[in-house]
Amino acid sequence: MGLTNAQLREHLDTVAAQDDVVASAIARCGYPEERIRPTGYKTLLRTIVGQQVSVAAATSMWNKLEAELGPDFTPSCLLERDFDTLRACGLSRQKQGYARSLCELVASGELCFESLPKDDEEAIAELTRIKGIGRWSAEIYLLFAEGRQDIWPAGDLAVQEAVGRLLTLPARPSEKDTRNLGEKWRPYRGAMAIFTWHTYNNAAL
Repeated sequence: MGLTNAQLREHLDTVAAQDDVVASAIARCGYPEERIRPTGYKTLLRTIVGQQVSVAAATSMWNKLEAELGPDFTPSCLLERDFDTLRACGLSRQKQGYARSLCELVASGELCFESLPKDDEEAIAELTRIKGIGRWSAEIYLLFAEGRQDIWPAGDLAVQEAVGRLLTLPARPSEKDTRNLGEKWRPYRGAMAIFTWHTYNNAAL
């Protein structure tokens, strides 16, 4: 389960007690709302379906996929479908390759979402074995689905932009710089990531 509203407030208040810049930003922008996704392979499958398409298109494809496979489908259900059947659901050849990679790893028992490594970097390495799942997607899963409190998706452009504004930097920091700048917010960088998305489109910051 992802970080709850109560956890977000607690973590951000702890950071703010030691960082006046964060305290000021919370006073101006308020607290973010929780972002919670279900644990399990379906959340990452939905991420694959939604890559590089609009929210509306992703929702349409997911609905067609569920209608074809059934609401309680297993990885084997998808693996049993042929190319044309999945193409009719809107999945391109590339998306099908990624979806099959995920489902094959789960069906074979090579990847178990119930027992991902406790170490965040090891868990990211495990998830990025899936074709089409990069570091960012793995981090988002661990933050939104598992609620790992110190996940810091420094490669996210909105996080970079918001950190730049928050710290009044002259330009958007790079991924490396954003990762380094976030060090002072350990072990609550997950709450800070969600806070940066909250402030990204907030005129108060």
